[in-house]
Amino acid sequence: MRVLIAEQDHPLYAQLLKEAAPDLEVLTSGDSAELSRLAADCPVWLGQPDLLATLLRQGHHPQWLQSTWAGITPLLAEGLPRDYRLTRAVGIFGQVMAEFVLTYMLGHEREVLARLVSQVERKWDNRMGQSLAGRKALIVGTGDIGKSVADFLVPFGVKLYGIASTAREQAPFIEVAELDQLGRLVGEVDYVINLLPNTPNTHDVYNAALFKQFKPTALFINVGRGVAVVDADLVEALKEGHLAGAVIDVCRQEPLPQRHPFWTAWGLLLTGHSSAPTSPSMMVELFVQNLRAYQTKQALRGEVDFERGY
Repeated sequence: MRVLIAEQDHPLYAQLLKEAAPDLEVLTSGDSAELSRLAADCPVWLGQPDLLATLLRQGHHPQWLQSTWAGITPLLAEGLPRDYRLTRAVGIFGQVMAEFVLTYMLGHEREVLARLVSQVERKWDNRMGQSLAGRKALIVGTGDIGKSVADFLVPFGVKLYGIASTAREQAPFIEVAELDQLGRLVGEVDYVINLLPNTPNTHDVYNAALFKQFKPTALFINVGRGVAVVDADLVEALKEGHLAGAVIDVCRQEPLPQRHPFWTAWGLLLTGHSSAPTSPSMMVELFVQNLRAYQTKQALRGEVDFERGY
């Protein structure tokens, strides 16, 4: 079986894959023309969606693509073929995403940034920090990563609520409601954590009307997709005090343009799409599991439904 690797970190992926599955013929290159030549007769591709989309655009036709990202937006662009199997990275981002979310939730309770300002101003800051115990968090998108984030919040005594494509009973959530219940739930919680994928239904969800329903003490954390937020409405809502702050990891345009209002927005912290880096070793492990399943015609983990977009 021949496998093409299209990855920024392709030498490491090639080495890990050769160690994990010596029976494979692994093809890769850092040169785009060479990569295109290799793709011509490779049925299986592993790599990042932006590079894979370029190969598809050049007319190459794989049988199965394994994305190294959880999001696969570049592969859903108009005009690209969809006559192949696509799997996204699942089961490898849960802990690292939970650690990111916890960092900023704890930082919010302990007012870390305000203390830093006090230190710069040489002010003795002896205010008492607060605790996460008893706080309410709404996880918008309770799939693989959302469930994992929730599990990590349980030991802190956080009361968990969720939003999913359909209302359901799901541990450890007190309630999981449909997206049309978002307006009701944001008004009841201290943290709103967006993990929605990029689909036609998830664009501009967080708009002026929704931000007005937030608790003024709430923190908004966006680790899903930038298209879910109306940028100008968030900046205005922060200015008007409809919410206490926002941690924005993902933006509509990355890197963020120099003149974008997020750079100077009151109460907004930018984290540069750093929340959940892919672990190459875990990714290769997932790929090899999926490859064995592919070879034996079993179900693949993280298979994408092109109609739903995830």
